[in-house]
Amino acid sequence: MKRLISVGLAAGLAVMAVLAGCSNAPEKIRIGEVTRSLFYAPQYVALEKGFFKEAGLEVELSTIPGGDKVMSALLSDGIEVALVGSETSIYVSQQGAADPVVNFAQLTQTDGTFLVARKKEDNFSFDQLKGSVFLGQRKGGMPQMAGEYVLKKHNINPQSDLQLIQNIEFKNIAASFASGTGEYVQLFEPEASRFEQEGIGHVVASFGKESGTVPYTVYMTKQSYLDSNAAAIQKFTNAVYKGQQWVASHSPKETADVIGKYFESIKPDILENAVKRYLDQGSYATDPILEEAEWNQLQDIMDKAGELKQRADYAKLVNTTFAKAAKEGK
Repeated sequence: MKRLISVGLAAGLAVMAVLAGCSNAPEKIRIGEVTRSLFYAPQYVALEKGFFKEAGLEVELSTIPGGDKVMSALLSDGIEVALVGSETSIYVSQQGAADPVVNFAQLTQTDGTFLVARKKEDNFSFDQLKGSVFLGQRKGGMPQMAGEYVLKKHNINPQSDLQLIQNIEFKNIAASFASGTGEYVQLFEPEASRFEQEGIGHVVASFGKESGTVPYTVYMTKQSYLDSNAAAIQKFTNAVYKGQQWVASHSPKETADVIGKYFESIKPDILENAVKRYLDQGSYATDPILEEAEWNQLQDIMDKAGELKQRADYAKLVNTTFAKAAKEGK
């Protein structure tokens, strides 16, 4: 009998040890980013500096091209967190989703594109776009909506005042311009800096500066996941905030050095210049809080582009609890 008790006790202790080991195992969160972009530098810094790991998280990052595909992965539980433009959460809401997609941590706070001209123009004016061939971004996406918003702000009708090309896939836009399509193009970094270095084009304006502060790229998840995994989301947001603060307090070169492995095909000096350009115009959010004024500006841009059926409720689609707690060090 004593032997049976002893054996039973040993087995029980073994089970408890296994359970204890499981409880200390890092929680896993799968992120789906809409593209691989140095616009997301704070995220890569958080990964490389081990901020997610320090928070007790195992993060798996995958790139899923296209906002619609990212949302499909999120809604079908292929990922837990999406990194994509806030407009996608509004599109899902407009379709009557029973389980809303909620924005909980902002990563970038301006548009990330630049107006690149084929010829160098020292005294550029937006009026010079009239009658030109303009290679824009995909219709319905935030880059294109921000671009149209800026053009209209300067009294340019994108549909009638210039020849607007927007049927080229995002990944092929830079190559298309380099091969001779268009007199102007709307580009992200590092392509803008690379084109300047190679003499292919010249940056004449920033759509980010022109369109104002918006929740351009945000971490979001389903309301149901948020409700049942609040502790993990808080850890995640804390790590993101540490990444944002690191980028804000270090030189462009230091940031470029840390994130270089994610952009092996980009020359270090171009990477550094691109990071500096985003830092200088405040594109990287320094904290993850998505303010209501930014949310309203986003919807104004969508409305002017004809992509907003009705105004989306900030209180329903944005949760700043985790971002505020991260900033407060909780």
